[in-house]
Amino acid sequence: MTKRCYYDVLGVQPGVGEGDIKTAFRSMAKECHPDSCSDDPTAEARFKEVAEAYEALKDPQRRAAYDRFGHAAFENGMGGGGGTHGFGTDFSASMSAMFDDLFGDFMGQSQGHGQRRSRQRSARERGADLRYNMDISLAEAYDGKSAQIRVPTSITCDECTGSGAKAGTSPTTCRTCGGIGKVRASQGFFTIERTCPACQGRGETIEAPCASCSGAGRVMRERTLSVTIPVGVEDGTRIRLAGEGEAGVRGGPPGDLYIFLSIKPHEFFQRDGADLFCRVPISMTTAALGGQIEVPTVDGSRSRVKVPEGSESGKQFRLKAKGMPILRSRQQGDLYIQVEVETPKNLSRKQRDLLKSFEEASSADTSPASSGFFARMKEFFEGIGD
Repeated sequence: MTKRCYYDVLGVQPGVGEGDIKTAFRSMAKECHPDSCSDDPTAEARFKEVAEAYEALKDPQRRAAYDRFGHAAFENGMGGGGGTHGFGTDFSASMSAMFDDLFGDFMGQSQGHGQRRSRQRSARERGADLRYNMDISLAEAYDGKSAQIRVPTSITCDECTGSGAKAGTSPTTCRTCGGIGKVRASQGFFTIERTCPACQGRGETIEAPCASCSGAGRVMRERTLSVTIPVGVEDGTRIRLAGEGEAGVRGGPPGDLYIFLSIKPHEFFQRDGADLFCRVPISMTTAALGGQIEVPTVDGSRSRVKVPEGSESGKQFRLKAKGMPILRSRQQGDLYIQVEVETPKNLSRKQRDLLKSFEEASSADTSPASSGFFARMKEFFEGIGD
């Protein structure tokens, strides 16, 4: 059977650039891939034809030989073909190399097999991130603080300096994967790549493990760290200490330590963002006659609040800039004082007599809300009777 021109197979003209050939192959390979054309019995043959054409034209020397001698360039070892049709007997290996070349830029593998191996061997497993929960008071969130915390974690082994190998020795390149960290196995038409079972993807093995860390390159210890709590932090704030997490495996970079802050409930204040709220009970006479009350503030001082005559439960008074500091800002929230009128209890006889006298002397103007309500209720029931 006469072979088709490789340029015709890829749908390009002689003289096009390497980028155009790669683009054409990518398009044609997707179009006739056996997995996407399972109902087409000719798909596999067409896919092989496209792959063969790309293999011949992607290399400048092979392409020059093809341009001069045609298909004869790859027969009897000409043009570096190494076998019939330029693929030799190991077609799967050729396809694997070709796909690495074509799609390697998407996988970070476009710089060649030797450099991929070097990068894999130099890679080290990063240590895990750690979480530490810290409870602080509202006053500490207001002022900020410096604290010492003790964190159990893994640190780099001093005996082997993190290599995992016994003193005087060093890790060796994995014989199974050759330091790549992955192994390939042919399965039919395709090549499957998986993590090397001998070195777990590290590319190195240890013949004589360190006695202190058993080859892990790290040991468990309890560390004491200094933490600065900034002014104005809120409940749930997360503080990141870079590089203070677990040590990496066999010299790998350490993880980070994340401190999650939880603010304990306060005796007087409830917080909403930067604002604080405080409920203050006042006597019935203070609410009726007015007066001044003394209230606490979060910084430990006291402030006076003037209560006007006739104040009712739920009335709020705003103390500007007496709330919480705003994180990373010079601004400050407000403090809201909400009064709650307290009903007198455990009255003496004299107090009862005074209240009865007050009640007898009261009028609708003294208690307008209750008088108005009961007046409307009376009209309501009279309307039902009529």
